[in-house]
Amino acid sequence: MGGPVPKQFLALGGQPLVVHALRVLQASPAVDEIILAVPQSEMDYCLSHLVTPHRFTKVTKIVPGGAERQDSVRHALEEVGDETDIVLIHDAVRPFLTERMVSEVVAAARAKGAAIVALPMKDTVKHVGADHVIERTIDRRPLWLAQTPQAFRRDWLVAAHRKAHAERVHATDDAYLVEWAGHPVSVVEGSGENIKVTRPEDLIIGEAIWAARQSSDR
Repeated sequence: MGGPVPKQFLALGGQPLVVHALRVLQASPAVDEIILAVPQSEMDYCLSHLVTPHRFTKVTKIVPGGAERQDSVRHALEEVGDETDIVLIHDAVRPFLTERMVSEVVAAARAKGAAIVALPMKDTVKHVGADHVIERTIDRRPLWLAQTPQAFRRDWLVAAHRKAHAERVHATDDAYLVEWAGHPVSVVEGSGENIKVTRPEDLIIGEAIWAARQSSDR
């Protein structure tokens, strides 16, 4: 975003982005416990300004994140108890997840071991060379855009993260690590509204989605 405020704390509809996601997770019967991985300098803020006033009672731990997203997930995984069967991972800057996404991806992970929310690719995809000339058009039919939440058997996910850390393998999502470790990952269809807020224009789109949802709830 280019500003001083971490993306997950930017306001959308008058509330920080992460609060919107936490409300859905707090209300979901599929979620028993929430562990937040946040910048170490923001841990006290999260507790005093977000978790406590909003009564997010399922948040049991707030842990310091790492240099990369993968490090933050690994730090949080270290706090997950051995009695946990399924771990759900969600990006704080995706404020528009729904209970349907949570319940369906958890159910798929229970049945098959691992699942993610994703969207089938709709745009035409071009493979472009270094000189910015199109080299070929790629068949989009088997292509899906990965989103979160993503859900995994805890033992699969922990082993994949430990192996990746030991071998210095880096990934942009947890599904890649589980695939790399040799496990199949299923897909649950998500929503075009489940955007990831990473640029200023995403906040404008997010405000429009939030306003539309507020209107439909009346």
